[in-house]
Amino acid sequence: MQLYKLLSYLLDYPAEDLYEHLPELRVRAAEAASDVRDTAALEAFLDFVSGIDALELQRHYVETFDLKAQHSLHLTHHLLGDDKNRGPALIDLGEYYKAWGMKTIDGELPDYLPLMFEFAATLEEMEGRMFLSQFGKVLTVLAGNLEKSDNPWAPLVRIGERRALLMQAAA
Repeated sequence: MQLYKLLSYLLDYPAEDLYEHLPELRVRAAEAASDVRDTAALEAFLDFVSGIDALELQRHYVETFDLKAQHSLHLTHHLLGDDKNRGPALIDLGEYYKAWGMKTIDGELPDYLPLMFEFAATLEEMEGRMFLSQFGKVLTVLAGNLEKSDNPWAPLVRIGERRALLMQAAA
């Protein structure tokens, strides 16, 4: 499981079997992390998950991402809000996925960050970074918003942000 796939899984709604997979996730996190910051962030998040029961984790997830607009995992929301241009941006992103042969999840918008990380995981590393670089500034805003509330998911967003911004710096 590469890093983007791991981020996709950890930023998605907590799966019923998450706790069964914690030992494997720790191994995968150690393998996928590219530097000590990534390793520390992933280990801290998995420690957080280990220290909270499943129902509480799911409640915390919903309160964080579904009830607070500034924490939305739908990235075009941070760019466009409810502006009429958001619809075309979502359509374009969905078409981009289709052009690469990826099917979106039924009922999920294409700007959903876990889905975007899932897509990046299908690409070569540099292609994934180039894709994410389009959303680097939004990831910065989202991570900052999460950090203001000392949210345990913030470091995961920062990992993706660093990859996106590294690509922007190289361009």
